[in-house]
Amino acid sequence: MIRLYENPGWGSAIVELQLALYDLPHDLVRAGNIHQDPVARAALGRVNPLIQVPTLVLPDGEVMTESAAITLVLADLAKSDLLVPKARTKHRASFYRWLIFLVASIYPSFVYSDTPERFVKGNGGEAYQVNVIEHRKAMWKVMEAEAARRGGPWFLGDQLTAIDIFLACMVHWRPKEEWFQAETPHLWRAAEEAAKLPALRAAYHRNFG
Repeated sequence: MIRLYENPGWGSAIVELQLALYDLPHDLVRAGNIHQDPVARAALGRVNPLIQVPTLVLPDGEVMTESAAITLVLADLAKSDLLVPKARTKHRASFYRWLIFLVASIYPSFVYSDTPERFVKGNGGEAYQVNVIEHRKAMWKVMEAEAARRGGPWFLGDQLTAIDIFLACMVHWRPKEEWFQAETPHLWRAAEEAAKLPALRAAYHRNFG
């Protein structure tokens, strides 16, 4: 059985939705507030010294972290190209490019903005947080331009991929839903289409209501 250490609405939702779409049997383990609760930190640290959510434990006991890596491993476990395009197909290279852009340029910004006091001491934390979020918006606009060029309904155009699952979750994080609707309508459309997939209904509702 796959085991996912999670908190509703956190980055673990991206993994949980993929597990649901593939219909892979899994257990959910509530991680708790690992940023503020030392008991929660210690408990997860015994499984994953990096103390990250999501943390995934595979049936053979292997511990997986990093959302992009987990995405690729789940596709292998499911023996499916539903979310990861097959090699030598038209969307494979673009999928790799934009998946890595997403997890390297946008996803890490939440580490810096959600708890700015970890990185900026004194009174500069609020301005620093604002700057990080503005940078994040600029990176989302880069992805919006690509989605607009491809024409939808999915991020890569005519094919659902794991990037759409990421979007379905990340549009709920700052700068939040209204910003995405107004400023990145193509990303918002892809996120909405993914959220409406019947196989995701229960997991999506559990995480985002």
